[in-house]
Amino acid sequence: MEAINVLGISGSLRKASTNRGLLRWAQNCAPEGMQIETADLSEIPFFNADHQHDQAEAVLTLMHQAEGADALLLACPEYNYSLAPALKNALDWLSRAPDNHLLAGKPVAIMSSGGGQGGARAQYHLRQVCVYLNLHPLNKPEIFCHAFGSSFDPQGNLVDDKIQKQIRELLAALADWHGRIRR
Repeated sequence: MEAINVLGISGSLRKASTNRGLLRWAQNCAPEGMQIETADLSEIPFFNADHQHDQAEAVLTLMHQAEGADALLLACPEYNYSLAPALKNALDWLSRAPDNHLLAGKPVAIMSSGGGQGGARAQYHLRQVCVYLNLHPLNKPEIFCHAFGSSFDPQGNLVDDKIQKQIRELLAALADWHGRIRR
């Protein structure tokens, strides 16, 4: 299997975030040949076109990570029925690279943890953003987790066997999707 470098981005900034917990689990169970690096969005300033060429070190780091990624794994919390501002902001910064070369054409897997419907509404908004950015989201499997039940420990780590299995399946599907897109 061809080596696949995946950049994981969580839209939540909290250390005990369950969305960050989903990414931590994905890193630990990545299939052979897949390496998952995670982005730190905590120091990314809000995008401002007046300063888009005057990038902060955290933005440059994110851009470097995206450039080296073959695929993206997005952990998308739901804020007020939509995707989290930190995730949207990161995608806005990345989209400003010449010809959108940091994002265009890359396969994407999406998962979320949240209240109510487990982030479903946010994921559907994120898929709309992916269309404009020419990203290629994987349709299935879909992962929607309830953040406030027994699926996570107090530190935000995933402890639910069923969801752990779903993430392994998602990563296997992402590897396959990457192979089909890159042909």
